[in-house]
Amino acid sequence: MPRKALAVVSSVLMFAGIGAAAGAASAASAGSAAVAGPTLSVSLTAGRHAISRDIYGMNFAPARLESQLKLPVVRWGGNATTRYNYLLDTANHASDWYFENIPNTVKNPAVLPNGSTADQFIGRNQRDGADSIITVPLIGWTPQSRAQACGFSVAKYGAQQSTDPYDSDCGNGVNTSGQYITGNNPADTSRRAGASFVAKWVGYLDSKYGGAAAGGVKFYQLDNEPDIWFATHRDVHPAGATYSEMLSKTEKVAAAIKATDPAAQTIGPSGWGWSSLFYSGSDQQYCASHSCGSVPPDAARHGGVPFAAWYLRELRAYQQQTGVRLLDYFDNHWYPQEANVDTEADDPATQALRLRSTRMLWDPHYVDQSWINQPVMAIPRMKQLVAQNYPGTKVAITEYNFGALDKIDGGLAEADVLGIFGREGLDLATLWGPPAFSDPGAFAFRMYLDYDGRGSAFGDTSVRAVSSAQTTLAIYAAQRSSDGALTAIVINKTHHALASPLAVTGLAASATAQVFQYGQADPTAIVHLPAQAFHNGSATVTFPAYSITEFVVPASGLAAAVAHLPRATSAAAASVPVPAARPGPADGFLRATGFDGRRVAGGWNPKAWDPPAVRPAWAHQATVN
Repeated sequence: MPRKALAVVSSVLMFAGIGAAAGAASAASAGSAAVAGPTLSVSLTAGRHAISRDIYGMNFAPARLESQLKLPVVRWGGNATTRYNYLLDTANHASDWYFENIPNTVKNPAVLPNGSTADQFIGRNQRDGADSIITVPLIGWTPQSRAQACGFSVAKYGAQQSTDPYDSDCGNGVNTSGQYITGNNPADTSRRAGASFVAKWVGYLDSKYGGAAAGGVKFYQLDNEPDIWFATHRDVHPAGATYSEMLSKTEKVAAAIKATDPAAQTIGPSGWGWSSLFYSGSDQQYCASHSCGSVPPDAARHGGVPFAAWYLRELRAYQQQTGVRLLDYFDNHWYPQEANVDTEADDPATQALRLRSTRMLWDPHYVDQSWINQPVMAIPRMKQLVAQNYPGTKVAITEYNFGALDKIDGGLAEADVLGIFGREGLDLATLWGPPAFSDPGAFAFRMYLDYDGRGSAFGDTSVRAVSSAQTTLAIYAAQRSSDGALTAIVINKTHHALASPLAVTGLAASATAQVFQYGQADPTAIVHLPAQAFHNGSATVTFPAYSITEFVVPASGLAAAVAHLPRATSAAAASVPVPAARPGPADGFLRATGFDGRRVAGGWNPKAWDPPAVRPAWAHQATVN
């Protein structure tokens, strides 16, 4: 069924139903039958640390959503950005689409790079006040011309198991016997592009938009998922990247960026997931087809040290020797590996699993229900790697997606994830596969960035918030430095209304909170409910099934000692130890995606799709709005 249109009233963006629930007795919708819920507590003086606004970012955000939410950061990333040529405004789409060079549609190709899709992307972000993350190539190749070309021509390399339905000469690089085609010529599509190519692009962007310190491009990402080039870009990089290759290319390209724009921030190594912390691309590829012991060959050549730890140590040593920090953000991509979670599947079992799976980001007691089969603790684990190997490096997740953003459970999961990011002290995050303007996933962002349609946001100093059952009724809280208000978000992940006691340390003896709510009762609107009274810091509140509720207590409702505390500047402290991990199978990428080279697939991408009956617009000429 088609979704109802999002309602807009007045000249300021507001949502249908704001203020329309007069007469309701609590945060629950009238008539709901509640069961006893977990106990909730908030303390304004405990666990205070800064929340980075950069955790509320997206990849390729829709223009209307980016503008309305005032997103802090937007990323230009993904497989096609690995081989994007800014001079030609052309990208090779790698295994996503038959290893084809596809030129973007621009008004006047003769004046390129001016007016390229990358330029349009950065210009729009500047107008909307968002910082840009631009992915630059480490792979060493870029399209050689604007002419459409493919890495595995049928005319040149023979019949193949699958071809582009709109260009039968472009194959998937697997012959009719099921064997990978090897020995193809990278120059069929690409030319060499090293550190000087990147430096010239950064210089061009600095001249056009200003340097990072002057409002230009702030972040440069050191390629995209280089540990699986051997699969995604095997037409030009069929051998998995080694420890040494990754370090050498990082040093050369990052040094070129820093020399051109010293204020620019770099992000890397941006591996695909769990295996990326432990194995180089070389080991992931080798162990997929050979028997590997506890220390695969490439790791053995580097003292058996897991890849991420070794990479961070070497970059720390580089800074100690040269005085130049080449890596500002340690980044890894995280998609839930549980069956169907990061897809559009939405049966009851998948809904429940999706809402549990967010625990992989932090929970030491959650054994990942996938081939990983152990606690992941993604954010604490990454922060521990940094603390042990390169202190002072920030932590980022530039791709994640827990699926079904157009469904209410996907919206609840996204709200939970954003709360976790703030509580755990992540420094930067960008959602892959952003929601449509009226999707529940978009409303999850609104609850943190614009809950009242007037730009009011969740706080920027995290404070301690505890639920006796965080997995069913999650709570996150923060104080807002601009006006001292306390904000708290409660997410009911169950199919029952829950009546829970909520105790807040730091309230005045009598305090009143504004209440804003979003959920399955009306997935088109954030509803402004009647105020919630607190007596001596306590109230009992009923939370509807499948809902997100936000409380906002103004500074006048807080105790004098905490009403105007300054914004925290310290980072989040480690809350629990991170257990040692078993790396798991080195071919985890292949297990996760079923990738075998015999199909066109973005299986590591939550928006995975089969070649459609109608060719996607970008499959011939990509267009940026």
